[in-house]
Amino acid sequence: SGDPILGAHNYLLPMAFPEGSPMHPSYGAGHATVAGACVTILKAFFDHGHPVTFAGSDKKAFVPNADGSALDVGEVIEGRMTVEGELNKLASNIAIGRDWAGVHYFSDYIESLRMGEQIAIGILEEQKLTYGENFSMTVPLYDGGSIRI
Repeated sequence: SGDPILGAHNYLLPMAFPEGSPMHPSYGAGHATVAGACVTILKAFFDHGHPVTFAGSDKKAFVPNADGSALDVGEVIEGRMTVEGELNKLASNIAIGRDWAGVHYFSDYIESLRMGEQIAIGILEEQKLTYGENFSMTVPLYDGGSIRI
């Protein structure tokens, strides 16, 4: 029969919290900031360009079916999957979860990832000063660029 207030057809997106979307101004998301910082540190210490392969994987994308109740196999992903891409995907999934829940806006997600990235870069730069060896590392950034520390 449907929702007694909205009728049988509800065009609103489902939300994890009954309150709906945020009723407050935009602010940075803690989950996204921590995810951005942690992934930036991992990209600094690991070979971020290394290709990722999964046993038995055909690199298939999954898409929702017509009514959204399940996932179907979509098209095969072209190109190579890398450590950087997988880490960026992990950070994005962690960060955007609060948007889906209705706690943050989309702009909170991306700007908080970038804030975490800047915090991690600051930590890496400070830590580099404590080592006696002369070394450098190139860290890929979320905007597609990179920074050399």
